[in-house]
Amino acid sequence: MKNKEQNSHDSLIIDQFTKQAVPFANMLAHSNEESTKLLIRMSQLSKSDTVLDVACGPGLLACVLASYAQNVTGIDLVPAMIEKAQKTQQEKSLSNIDWKIGEILPLPFVDSNFSVVVCRYAFHHFLKPEAVLKEMIRVAKPKGKVAVIDVFTSSAAQSDVYDKVEKLKDPSHVRTLPLAELQAMAVRAGLINSKVEFYRIEFGLEDNLKASFPDKKSDIDKIRQAVIADIGKDKIGMGACRKWNDVYLSFPIVTMVGEKP
Repeated sequence: MKNKEQNSHDSLIIDQFTKQAVPFANMLAHSNEESTKLLIRMSQLSKSDTVLDVACGPGLLACVLASYAQNVTGIDLVPAMIEKAQKTQQEKSLSNIDWKIGEILPLPFVDSNFSVVVCRYAFHHFLKPEAVLKEMIRVAKPKGKVAVIDVFTSSAAQSDVYDKVEKLKDPSHVRTLPLAELQAMAVRAGLINSKVEFYRIEFGLEDNLKASFPDKKSDIDKIRQAVIADIGKDKIGMGACRKWNDVYLSFPIVTMVGEKP
């Protein structure tokens, strides 16, 4: 049974990502081909694999993985995200994807059900990320691959600064994990043979702000000022820089893939 904190957070997630469903899906950086190929290589994905995409959002990743796997299942809490995912599936004429609207803690699947379990760009939204990781491992088959892909920071101190800015932009944001903490979490949860590789996703600041839905419109300018002040310093960890006459953000992303014993 969920507690009041989880119920309140779930309501925030549904509110935010109902608004974000279309702009999130339309951001080209979220469909970066090289990052997807990195995951496919690290997870050794093949046509014999059954994949679970946890917090699948608008199905961008699931629809790509479907071309490489036997079957893909996507689960998300937000009905608007699943609706967008279904439309993308139809547009791509993919028949080997199933969608489910539902909770991820716990995941509504039996033990040892999928050979590859992934979660991309969502761990910073979880109140209990380690519990979610343990659930991902539970539903993975023995020797199955479990992958977490998310933004990361270099330290707990940087996470504190990053989170203050990100929570202004997206009230459903919880906490960005430092890389060392994510790796330690994987060990505690029981993953073995974990490997990490890195890439960056880049957004124009103004495009990113247009796709954001803060509680107060005045927070948009606070975010803009904080980011611009961080150019050349990167204390926040968003890689703010100037290109031509515009400000860009360059988010560091880790792909961590481990194995269930």
